[in-house]
Amino acid sequence: MKKLKTHQENITYYKRIMPIVTNRRYKPSFFLIMGWIGLFAVLVGFATTFIMPVSAGTFKAPFVIYLHVTFAFSWIILYLTQTNLIHFKSYRIHMTLGYLGIFLALGVAITMLPAGVFQVKRDLKEGLGDTAISSILGICTAAIIFLALVFGAIINRKKPERHKRFMLLAIIVVLFPAWFRFRHYFPSVPRPDIWFACILADSFIVYAWIWDKMKNDKVHPVLIYFGLLIIVENIIEILLFDSNSWRSISKIVYGFLLSVFNNYV
Repeated sequence: MKKLKTHQENITYYKRIMPIVTNRRYKPSFFLIMGWIGLFAVLVGFATTFIMPVSAGTFKAPFVIYLHVTFAFSWIILYLTQTNLIHFKSYRIHMTLGYLGIFLALGVAITMLPAGVFQVKRDLKEGLGDTAISSILGICTAAIIFLALVFGAIINRKKPERHKRFMLLAIIVVLFPAWFRFRHYFPSVPRPDIWFACILADSFIVYAWIWDKMKNDKVHPVLIYFGLLIIVENIIEILLFDSNSWRSISKIVYGFLLSVFNNYV
């Protein structure tokens, strides 16, 4: 007959296995948390301008706008899925879905352009004049930066520490429009382009620096250099927006994009 364990033996046993049990608990990574924050930003930010109007049947827009929303939302969901797969060590599925990520990233960036043209045409009808056209240049730079970050993630796919940080920055960039729409909830806030589209949106880069320093005792070069690049670009855009030179370039860009996408918007 098997001898029963003494009380002290039981204590020793549980002390030995508890670290194993604890390590199996679900501890979401910073990257996964950022994915959930991104989903929150999209659902809340676009609630009043897209989600609720579409649900009520009052939102009218060309098909390409719905296509852009589909690509962007799918990108957020894929990011959440991919970070979960890494957490559960499902590397093969993660790599397979990576090919879908390339397709979605291209879809997000390309459809940004006709979506921007649609926005300019709508704002021109509302009487915003040249200021409406000025917005197109920022949309184009956002698309370029987003694709550059995704490309960085692709070429560093075999270097996880770089890859996941490029992907994190790509998510942060694609969320800028969602954070900017938080201005509808706080109409009394002056200069929403500064407080929501720059300070709020870019603050997550700073949070990433702080997390990296606390977790790894240093901030990874990808977050430092490319994060700074994003912040500097946003500041330059705010300083130059709607200036004479900015308007001139925006008109050229808008004229070209209008000739390409006019039939779709």
